[in-house]
Amino acid sequence: MGEAEPAGTRGECLPILPVDSAFKQKPISGRLNTSRTTESSSSSDDAEGFAGMVDRCYDYAEQAKAEGRPVVGIMCEYTPRELILAAGGVPVCLCGGSAERIPAAEQILPSNLCPLIKSTFGYHVERSNPFLEWADLVVAETTCDGKKKMFELMAGTRPMFVLSLPHSRDATLGREHWVAEMRRLRDELERRFHVEVTDGKIRDAIRRMNEERRLRRELAALMRGPCPPFTGRQLLDMKSIISCIPDDIQRYKNLLSVNAGKSVPRDGRVRVLLTGVPVAHGAERVVDLVEDRGGLIVCQENCTGLKPILDDVDENAADPIEALADKYLATPCSVMTPNTTRMESIKRLALEFHADCIVDLIWQACLTYDIESAMVRKLAETELKIPFLRIQTDYSPSDSGRIAVRVEAMFENARMRKTSTSR
Repeated sequence: MGEAEPAGTRGECLPILPVDSAFKQKPISGRLNTSRTTESSSSSDDAEGFAGMVDRCYDYAEQAKAEGRPVVGIMCEYTPRELILAAGGVPVCLCGGSAERIPAAEQILPSNLCPLIKSTFGYHVERSNPFLEWADLVVAETTCDGKKKMFELMAGTRPMFVLSLPHSRDATLGREHWVAEMRRLRDELERRFHVEVTDGKIRDAIRRMNEERRLRRELAALMRGPCPPFTGRQLLDMKSIISCIPDDIQRYKNLLSVNAGKSVPRDGRVRVLLTGVPVAHGAERVVDLVEDRGGLIVCQENCTGLKPILDDVDENAADPIEALADKYLATPCSVMTPNTTRMESIKRLALEFHADCIVDLIWQACLTYDIESAMVRKLAETELKIPFLRIQTDYSPSDSGRIAVRVEAMFENARMRKTSTSR
């Protein structure tokens, strides 16, 4: 071990203030809650309720803490929320989407790192995310190299539990290892929170999460028609950073009741399948650029869209832990090798949602998604015969004009192809 660095230098870990002294108001509200409506399709109070999602999650987590329930932060869709729920915890996503938090992170992290990692770490350094400050445990996982090393820095002052993710879902040993990791997480939750996480509690949490996934899938399916009731941005905003809030489940049901069968004219809009990196709350700039320039994102094949909700957990499996392992290991993330399942999913979704083109969003330094982009391009142009656009960017708006020009050019190409094939 080398000598400790003096305070204020690279690698410094800052102490955590007690929650009450770290913030008294809702400092995350207004900075992360950036939802907007570019094309109104519903005046439902339920849709407006999701627009105020961060404040509602704040209130829910604050009440949970007052009741003695643990708040557990998660960093990736590979973390099984069901085990956290079965332990009586509140699972909350901590992925950062704010460009404002990045300068603080770059005092420690490399500037050419993924903006999601830097933003998340910036909240840690500044202690400006109340959900992170409330967290009794942060569950992370060994996905990309940048995240893994960032978690090591966070662990200096945060209670962390890191799941060791196998990078091949096809190997028998990988599945056995992942099942063991699920059991290790259950044991940690039991030990830390002094609870018993029984199979019965896990099965109940599985049913709750399956219901939420099903409702979100049904909402997403409304985008298949020629005149969908939502824009892609509106649909993106219809979810919470905390899973299985009872009021949210009712909102999903109400939205389905109000919007099933509703048609909103989308004349001239190019139907877009968005794939690639997750779009964390607050980082929706490219989504807005695509839809402001005449696109309609009808399908979002990413971790903030359909990817984590396409499959449910088997509620009738003999061992619920194994069922959880099977569902989550099947997630077609670019860290997996090979990752043919993602290409199969994109192809199927592009056909189901009648996509006119594919936009592949890549955050700076996300090497695995960046390399897979060549495979997505080949799929789009060779098999699906539709235009493809790779957008590599970060959270800064400095390249918005350039991106807009490229998007408009691809849309013109998509319209020309559609016209020629319809003759």
